Amino acid sequence: MAAAEESLRKALAEKQSAVEAQGNAVRALKAAKAAKSEIDAAIEALSKLKLEKSTIEKQLQAAVSGTDGDGALSREAFRQAAVNTLERRLFYIPSFKIYRGVAGLYDYGPPGCAVKSNVLAFWRQHFVLEENMLEVDCPCVTPEVVLKASGHVDKFTDLMVKDEKTGTCYRADHLLKDFCNEKLQKDLSISAEKAAELKHVLAMLDDFSAEELGAKIKEYGITAPDTKNPLSDPYPFNLMFQTSIGPSGVSPGYMRPETAQGIFVNFKDLYYYNGNKLPFAAAQIGQAFRNEISPRQGLLRVREFTLAEIEHFVDPEDKSHPKYSEVANLEFLMFPREEQMSGQSAKRICLGDAVSKGIVNNETLGYFIGRVYIFLTRLGIDKERLRFRQHLANEMAHYAADCWDAEIECSYGWIECVGIADRSAYDLRAHSDKSGVPLVAAEKFSEPREVEKLVIAPVKKELGLAFKGNQKNVVEALEAMNEKEALEMKAALESKGEMEFFVCTLDKNVVIKKNMVSISKEKKKEHQRVFTPSVIEPSFGIGRIIYCLFEHSFYTRPSKAGDEQLNVFRFPPLVAPIKCTVFPLVQNQQYEDIAKDISKSLTAAGISHKIDITGTSIGKRYARTDELGVPFAITVDSEKDVTIRERDSKLQIRVHVKEAASVIKSVTDGHRTWEDVWANFPHHTSGSSDD
Repeated sequence: MAAAEESLRKALAEKQSAVEAQGNAVRALKAAKAAKSEIDAAIEALSKLKLEKSTIEKQLQAAVSGTDGDGALSREAFRQAAVNTLERRLFYIPSFKIYRGVAGLYDYGPPGCAVKSNVLAFWRQHFVLEENMLEVDCPCVTPEVVLKASGHVDKFTDLMVKDEKTGTCYRADHLLKDFCNEKLQKDLSISAEKAAELKHVLAMLDDFSAEELGAKIKEYGITAPDTKNPLSDPYPFNLMFQTSIGPSGVSPGYMRPETAQGIFVNFKDLYYYNGNKLPFAAAQIGQAFRNEISPRQGLLRVREFTLAEIEHFVDPEDKSHPKYSEVANLEFLMFPREEQMSGQSAKRICLGDAVSKGIVNNETLGYFIGRVYIFLTRLGIDKERLRFRQHLANEMAHYAADCWDAEIECSYGWIECVGIADRSAYDLRAHSDKSGVPLVAAEKFSEPREVEKLVIAPVKKELGLAFKGNQKNVVEALEAMNEKEALEMKAALESKGEMEFFVCTLDKNVVIKKNMVSISKEKKKEHQRVFTPSVIEPSFGIGRIIYCLFEHSFYTRPSKAGDEQLNVFRFPPLVAPIKCTVFPLVQNQQYEDIAKDISKSLTAAGISHKIDITGTSIGKRYARTDELGVPFAITVDSEKDVTIRERDSKLQIRVHVKEAASVIKSVTDGHRTWEDVWANFPHHTSGSSDD
């Protein structure tokens, strides 16, 4: 718990006790019919204490809600203003709205589609082109066997509770999380100890079993949010949408919950395509599907969404990266697990220091963390509201070497938008085991190397006589022994002639005799090392990134008359849905013809734009395009020169009609900055046209 919040809670508890004690003193004086002056003095002291208590409450409220208490828009009001604008201007809307919609499904309208398309185009440029990645496109429908091997069929679950009367389902951890956050933010009377307990519950939420989660829900008296009815015990619910492939229904499949598996199963062909060389990366952009229990939070938790995933295959013995030095000097907010465990906040750390000190496991993981930071900030994400949080031990899969999430702060709190994980060799091994196809790489030696190899040779004839139909299970178990187990068996067989051996696929011990298996160490010459590559996986939730970008870009400013607040999205030109608008200042055929000529030049230059020849005032037309986040507006107000206005500064320059498209292109392509253009062209001096 933050020290300031803890001391404020203690101060509030002490002040509350003082108020109660003084209140009792006032009542006692009145009961004893004390002198009026004495009673008045006691009442004045009580009023003073209440005022002090009120001040502490305001400070505590500001501390827990993250506001500065100066009347700034609350998170909810800000979100409502942004979402209303986004839906009204058709950035996105609930799907199937005329049929009352379906929770967790959204449609992107024209400006939303354009922003998404620009984000994905920049993702391809920044990652796929920059790193020479191999891009693939795999089906959304995935056979059950693939997702069985990856562990999704058995383990891709969330814990669910049901309203015992209506049957409505809720995600158990979300109910507990909401209860704790509500208590911490709105119930200022809870003690510092209780607040610490609730914060501990929030920190451990991902680690709770179904039983522990159920016990907490009962302990805190949590009921169904809509009806206040009692809830069932939590139980697992698989989040995959099930389907069957083909009309017979005998081939089960699922809508993929992630795009990664399509890359893993194609590893052998991709490795060959890459000239049998490591490292290399494969990338995929596509739809993924998760049947969320109770989706909420708009675009942040949906049932169908776009993922952009990279699988970077690397030798597990060499996780260095040739371009690591390009990002090593970056400094940004990082939240290592030690800081999380000790209740500290994220702090600015140099990426190179984090890797050299072992906070980040290896150079390749560090390289991708740095590249993700550059990608997000170039899109327009505020670097002060972006942090990289390391997974705690209880969040990480047993096989993972290290995992970091790029979390972006928005009105819903800190949201995981990109996961960057070193998954070791787990995925390729799992698919090798299930398919029987070795998904491996090889390092050829310049000179043959002599190595000592353990050789386990089951004698299948003797094992067949002894175990009949179970022979295959016993052979596989013997061959799967590690070196320590095999040498222990060799010693036991040589001394005793037989030993008991546990076969996990039969779930029982069997007796292995000396004539059933040969175990020896042999010296061999090897010309290559064959190994299963490790994979480092950056996985991007595109919808989440876009929603956070919407919030980080949204602000309001007063109109010129000061009588209303105008909405603005400050999108960088890179992602703006429309780069430029073209307005004739007045309805005039000559101006309209010039506007159409400029529009043709913009189209030829590949610049998305909109031409507006309506008769409304120029100020209203500016306001309309500011609300769409259009960075530049060209106003045709003469036959020779035009005015270009920049959205956020509202500054305007004069350029020749024939130069207008090239000036806009140079700025939107990133070859020039607005400051550079402003310094090199005449300024529009007749005052702002925002009226």
